[in-house]
Parts: sequence; structure tokens; C-alpha cells
Amino acid sequence: MAINWGPHFIVPSEVAKAFSGIVVLRENFDETLLRKELETLGLSGAILKVTNPWYCRRKNTDTWIKVGESEDREENFPVRWDTSTLENGLYEVLGLMHVLVKKGKEEKTIARQNIVEVTVQNAT
Repeated sequence: MAINWGPHFIVPSEVAKAFSGIVVLRENFDETLLRKELETLGLSGAILKVTNPWYCRRKNTDTWIKVGESEDREENFPVRWDTSTLENGLYEVLGLMHVLVKKGKEEKTIARQNIVEVTVQNAT
């Protein structure tokens, strides 16, 4: 059974999938479930840092473009994404959450991705 600690896309709400102009991307995670997975991986220890870089790409293309990166866990890793320069259409947004853990003298990083399909719908 997989432990799904996240990341979970929450912006601007869990149901909004059409974006126009400036949007603040946010994600969260479940620390209890994260700690359970770390334990199963033999990586129980202090969580030193959590970072969340954000990427986007037009649907059915291969290359991701970095939108920004955040370490602001309290505000759910916010990054501003200006969609006004993009053509209208389907896009994918990737949140790639990194968790740095220290166990003894050793530091390890695990990562999880969350890809969400969105529609950019700027006024024409």
C-alpha cells in the first residue's frame, strides 16, 4: 500500500482548473504520512528542509519551464505564476516537493511530484 503524503495541489482552490492572469500556486503535504514513509524507507530523522519548485508546460509537449520555487511551508509553498503571456489552452503544472532529512550524520533527500492539468483562459 502506497503512503500518499503528497504533495497535494491546492490552488487557487482544489476545484479551480481554469487560470487567467496571475495565479498563486500552492501545495501542501501530510507530515504524519510523510514520517510513516520515511520510516519505511529507513530514513526516520529530523526534517531539515522542504522545498517545492514549480514547473509548467503546454499539454502534449516534453519540456518543463520553471515557474519558481518556495520553501515557505507555512504558506503552502506559494509561487506566483503569470499566465497572461501564455497562449490559451491546456497546460500541465508540476510541483516537485523535495524533503531533506538528517539521520545521524547522514543527509538524504526524497522527492515526490504532483502533476495537474489546467486550462489557461486569458481574455482576448
